[in-house]
Amino acid sequence: MKQNKGTIGIKEYIALVILTVGAKLSDDTPAILFENAKNAGWIAVALIGLVSVLPILFMLKVFSVHREKNLHEITLHLFGKFIGNIVSVLLLLGGVFALIVDSGISTDIISSFYFTKTPPIIVYSILMMVCAYGAKRGFEHIGTAAWLLLPYIKITLFIALLFSFGDGTFGFIYPLWGEGMLPIIKTVAKDMSIYADFLYIGLVAPLVTSFKVFKKGTIWALAIVTFEICIAMVAFVMLFDYTTAEMLAYPFHETIRYIHIGFLSNVETFFFPFWLVATFIRFSFYLYLSATLLGGILKIKEFEYLIPLLTTIVILLGVAAESPSITLFAARKMNFQLLTPAFFVLPPLMWILAKIRGDFKNETA
Repeated sequence: MKQNKGTIGIKEYIALVILTVGAKLSDDTPAILFENAKNAGWIAVALIGLVSVLPILFMLKVFSVHREKNLHEITLHLFGKFIGNIVSVLLLLGGVFALIVDSGISTDIISSFYFTKTPPIIVYSILMMVCAYGAKRGFEHIGTAAWLLLPYIKITLFIALLFSFGDGTFGFIYPLWGEGMLPIIKTVAKDMSIYADFLYIGLVAPLVTSFKVFKKGTIWALAIVTFEICIAMVAFVMLFDYTTAEMLAYPFHETIRYIHIGFLSNVETFFFPFWLVATFIRFSFYLYLSATLLGGILKIKEFEYLIPLLTTIVILLGVAAESPSITLFAARKMNFQLLTPAFFVLPPLMWILAKIRGDFKNETA
C-alpha cells in the first residue's frame, strides 16, 4: 500500500498498538486485576476486552464521518470550542498522569530488577530522554520501529510464556470463576480503562493511511492484545498460584527470573533488552500523543517542540514519589478508576451528539 509521508499502514499501526497496550502485561496491571478477580483475572481481561468493543465501535462510527479530524478536533466540533477544550484538557491531564505513573513503574522495574545500584533519577532521565528522541522523530518512525521490532519482542514473550506453562501447575487455575462472578464484574467495572489507550489513539487517526485501515487495525489489535494478556494471566496463575501472583508487584519480571532454560542462568538478561525496546516505543508514542493533544489545545501546529517540555514535567513529577512500588501501585489503581468512566462514556456521548447534529446523513462506507 502506497503511504503518504508521515502516515503509517496497517502493519505498523497494529504493531504499535500491540506494543503499547500489550506491554501492560509486564507491569503491575496483572497484580491489580488479581486483587479482586483472584485466579479468574484472565476471565476479567476477556470480559474487559468484550465490553470495550462497545465504546470503540461508537468511536469508530464517529470517526467514519470525520476522517480528516483527530480526537481533539472532533471533540471541538461536537461539544463546541469551550466545552470541547475542557474535555480535551481533562483528557490531557488523565493521559499525562498515566504517562507519569507508567514511566515511573518502568523506572522502578529497571531499578529494582536490573540496575539496582544506579540512582532511579538517572534511570528515569535516560529512559525519558530516549523516548523523547523517539517521539521527536515522528509518528511514522515510531510505527516503523514498532513493526520492525515486533517479531523479536513477541518471540521472546512466547518463549517466556511457553516455559512458564511448562513449569506451572494447571490445577492452579481452578475454580475457573475464582470467588464468583461479582468480584469479576467489579474488576471489569473498575479497571476497564486498561484499554483507554484506544480512545487516545484517536489523536493519530488521520495519520493512518485510510479510515478502513484504522478501523480494521483497531479491531484486530484489540482482539490480539486481549488474547495475549489473557494467556499471560493464565501463565502467571499456573506458575505462582494467584495467592502469590497478587502479591507480586511485577509478575512478568518475577516470571523471567523464575524460569530456567536448559543450562542457562540469569535468563532475565536475555529478555530484558527486548522488553526495554518495547518500553522505549511505548513511551515515545505516549509522549507523541500528549504533545499532539497539548498542541491542539494551545493551537500550536509544530507541536513536536512541546515534547521536551512534556518530558521534563514527567521526569520532575515522576521522581517525586516516595516508596515507588507502593505509591505508584496506588496511583495506577486510582488512574484506572478515573479513566474508566471517560473511556466508557465519552465515545457513546460523541455518537449521540453526532447523531443530533446530523453528521451521519452524508456517511460513506
